[in-house]
Amino acid sequence: MIFPISMSDEEYKLISEYAAHKKMSTSDFIINATLEQIEDEEDLKLYEKAEAEFNADPITYSHEEVKKFLGLNK
Repeated sequence: MIFPISMSDEEYKLISEYAAHKKMSTSDFIINATLEQIEDEEDLKLYEKAEAEFNADPITYSHEEVKKFLGLNK
């Protein structure tokens, strides 16, 4: 699929030079950067959800307690 993107000459130069430095095509660099941004935002949402769940019920267990629960103590 072809997806045109509008940017200034300066923006294109900066992006294409950076992509070349990373030994990537400009197109691959833009795709990878976009997908990484999406993944980062999804990770942040998951973190915020987990943090809210923990703050609502902040129970923690030590390694020794977990080993005991799982019957791993020798």
